[in-house]
Amino acid sequence: MERELVELFEAAKKAADLAAASDAVAPNGPDVSRCVDALKQLKAFPVGYDILVSTQVGKRLRPLTKHPRVKIQTVASDLLEFWKKIVIEETAKSKKNGTTNADKLEKLPKPSAMKSEKLSNKESVKVEKVSKDDPVKPVKVEKRESNGEIGKVEKICKDDRQAPDVKKLSQPHSGPPKLTSMVKCNDPLRDKFREILVEAFSKVPSEVDRDKFDQVNTCDPIRVAVAVESVMFEKMGKSNVSEKFKYRSIMFNLKDPKNPDLRRKVLLGEVNPERLITMTPDEMASDERQRENDEIKKRALFDCERGGAPKATTDQFKCGRCGQRKTTYYQMQTRSADEPMTTYVTCVNCNNHWKFC
Repeated sequence: MERELVELFEAAKKAADLAAASDAVAPNGPDVSRCVDALKQLKAFPVGYDILVSTQVGKRLRPLTKHPRVKIQTVASDLLEFWKKIVIEETAKSKKNGTTNADKLEKLPKPSAMKSEKLSNKESVKVEKVSKDDPVKPVKVEKRESNGEIGKVEKICKDDRQAPDVKKLSQPHSGPPKLTSMVKCNDPLRDKFREILVEAFSKVPSEVDRDKFDQVNTCDPIRVAVAVESVMFEKMGKSNVSEKFKYRSIMFNLKDPKNPDLRRKVLLGEVNPERLITMTPDEMASDERQRENDEIKKRALFDCERGGAPKATTDQFKCGRCGQRKTTYYQMQTRSADEPMTTYVTCVNCNNHWKFC
């Protein structure tokens, strides 16, 4: 049922994207009608609180309530309100049932320290537990025999509870089911971008450590790739001349074998698609590359602050512009070794530069 709901929603989303992409489509064009029909089928689809939470279709429906086509916007808003009503009703019922059960549990008598007495014609036994919370529980037993003598026996009972240092088994992930095939939008260029993103995100499980493997394995690369491409298309439009460089920058950094950090962060949701399209190339670089860039900047800043070698001051050269003899100069061997050095002169008064051999 969840898969059918997701496929039906993807069909409505695809038709909505086609209706928004083309400006020449009439208000009642085929894409608009197809999207409206799919939304009406979603309204008639039997859903509950658990299905809406697991598939997350309610959150993904919100952009359609701001669609440029008024008809799609109206039907999507009506469907969203209908699903909200279902969630509120089921939440209220569950709270009511939970309160009733809690009241019943409060009326039950609380368990106390176990004290039992067993009486018979021949003997009587009295058992007391000294501690209730200790993992090892000593039990005192008094045994009265038929001849009147009392024998005391102390037994140590081991707690059958599991030790606290034993790790609990990891519970299965209760998120939306993984998609088995690519969700296409009938645009060859956009479909190509989605395939490239799926290929990039599919490499992440083989690139992470064992402690993050379970977390990465629960993510759906196809669903994340479709979300990233959809946001890129909505915010930046098609890959035309103006946005071509941004598209190439994002795709290059996500495919770069030396940049697994960015792929992992996007797949796990640490970097959402809205943030991804606003990142600069330096921000999208890997952690190692960012450290190298910082070192290069620090080294360049140090070289700039250090400055060049001190220049000699002399009055032997006369400036041809202002006629002053306040000059500085330095010499460099710019030609072969048997040629004289080249002298570079700077006027202190008017900053005029000249050279001679």
